[in-house]
Amino acid sequence: MHVLHDRRIPRTRTNIDHIVVGPSGVFVIDAKKYQGRPSLRVEGGLIRARIETLVVGSRDCTTEVDGVHKQVDLVRSALEFADLGGIPVKGMLCFVEADWPLIGGDFTIAGLRVLWPKKAASYIVQPGSVDAATAEHIHRTLASSFPSA
Repeated sequence: MHVLHDRRIPRTRTNIDHIVVGPSGVFVIDAKKYQGRPSLRVEGGLIRARIETLVVGSRDCTTEVDGVHKQVDLVRSALEFADLGGIPVKGMLCFVEADWPLIGGDFTIAGLRVLWPKKAASYIVQPGSVDAATAEHIHRTLASSFPSA
C-alpha cells in the first residue's frame, strides 16, 4: 500500500484528501465528517429518467459525488500522461462519523462507493493486478503530479 494524504490539485485551491495505491488499483478517497445516516434515494427509472441522490441525514450531498468524479478524472489523466493508463482508478466517499447501520449500509452511486473507513480498507486490500514495483511507480508519479497541500 502507498498512501498520499492531502494533495493539492495544481492551479486550483482544492485538494484531494487521500490517494491510495493498492494491489487492485488507485483509490481516490474524499473523507467527510457529517452527522446522520448516509442513504441513496432513487426516483424514476421505468418511465422517466432514473435520478440518484446522496442524502446524509436530511442533507442533500449529491454535489460531493460530482467532486469525487472530477478528482478521479484528474488522477486518471495524470496516470495516462505517465503511460499508466491501464491502471484502474476508483472513487470513494468516506463518511467518518456518520450513523452507519450495524449490518450493510455501504452503497454505490454513479459508480462511486459510499462507505466508512474500515469498509474502505476492505476494498483497497483486495487482490489485483498491480505488483509492488508498479505500485511504487504509480505512487511516485502521483506524488509529483499532486504536491502536498
